[in-house]
Amino acid sequence: MHHATDNRPAVLLAMGPGIAERLLAERHRTRLATLARTDPDLVAHELVVPAPAVAAALAEADVLLTCWGAPPLTAEVLASAPRLRAVVHAAGSVKHHITEACWERGIAVTSAAAANALPVAEYTLAAILFAGKRVLASARRYAELRAPHDWLREGDGTGNYRRTVGLVGASRIGRRVIELLRPFDFRVLLHDPYVDAAEAARLGVELVTLDELCARSSVVSVHAPQLPATERMIGARQLAAMPDGATLINTARGSLVDEAALLGELLTGRLHAVLDVTEPELPPRESPLYGLPNVLLTPHIAGSLGNELHRMADLALDEVERFAAGAPFADPVHAAALRHSA
Repeated sequence: MHHATDNRPAVLLAMGPGIAERLLAERHRTRLATLARTDPDLVAHELVVPAPAVAAALAEADVLLTCWGAPPLTAEVLASAPRLRAVVHAAGSVKHHITEACWERGIAVTSAAAANALPVAEYTLAAILFAGKRVLASARRYAELRAPHDWLREGDGTGNYRRTVGLVGASRIGRRVIELLRPFDFRVLLHDPYVDAAEAARLGVELVTLDELCARSSVVSVHAPQLPATERMIGARQLAAMPDGATLINTARGSLVDEAALLGELLTGRLHAVLDVTEPELPPRESPLYGLPNVLLTPHIAGSLGNELHRMADLALDEVERFAAGAPFADPVHAAALRHSA
């Protein structure tokens, strides 16, 4: 089918069902076909016992183009992919499918985490601004009253002028939130054990302990990775330290917050929350989170959704183009960095 002199890399798509159709627009398919030898309609959902067509493509593949739901690249899978030299992940974290065997084999890995960070930061900015104005509470109250009311008096204590916002984690998303907050009149506190005073000064934030951040912030937003060290890092003590009426925003992972302790604070109405992630990922049907007036619960939509997947595809195909040209990846993932990142 291909001429012997066709030295473009062979690319196999590997991701969960229903993802490739949403990730790749027609322009992406066209571009991929020019950059690589590939069948954009062949998507591997399973690599341990692959379908014959997938097995054949895996044996020839130089590059795997992965996204959400990609199967884990175990030593067994890699044994069936003797030519594999790179994995281009068109999404954020690679922890679910890149194994120790990949690093041992020296496979180059890159991800579109930079692209996926942007919509999460945008969601966070919107949540911070709405929290400061108590938009949700006012909307509910308005719907209940449907009558003239002293909204000026009701608005006492709200507003976004010189409010203190605390960010937990200077991840890609955390740093993007810092950038997005610059045009506003906020004081921004940061807790991150990997950031020093000089870097905090460069970022224009005040570096504080987690407890101090919680005690001083009207809004606390969590942007730390899911690691053994970060499990329930926002615990009963941190939540109790938050001022009355403060808002906790979590777009990171549900496991970073002690949800039982948070629920206690939310049920009294003392705190507010914007939760895009929970533990478990889908709260049980009877969970109070669905109905509490001081909670905005969304189904893990802060990350790339709809046309935002195309931004990740653009970034991934830029990396495929670099690989095809023999150039290094612009945004490589290193094994060592994964120990303290998402």
